[in-house]
Amino acid sequence: MRAGLLTATSGPRGGFRLARPPEGITVAEVLEAVEGHGPLFQCTEIRQRGPVPLTGAACRTPCGIAQVMHRAENAWRQELAATTIADLVAASGVGAVTRVSTWLAALPGAS
Repeated sequence: MRAGLLTATSGPRGGFRLARPPEGITVAEVLEAVEGHGPLFQCTEIRQRGPVPLTGAACRTPCGIAQVMHRAENAWRQELAATTIADLVAASGVGAVTRVSTWLAALPGAS
């Protein structure tokens, strides 16, 4: 709810609903609501550890692993930003919404 993706209704017929149409919510927004806004790859600068570590001056630029991980994360985030919840539902096949609704209704505590 903090991310503006869901609304909550209390009471016997209450629950959670999308705050916006599924066409207006990207998978990137869902990821950020769950995981936060920080980078997923955290470089631990292994070049400065071990029996023959490099100096800090030798590590001023990111290593090849860090560079490729940052490029991959950027590409991944761009793809998530280009995909909406509606896209996921459309790709789930005929009857997906009904199947998910039935499954959720069958969960313990669902009314």
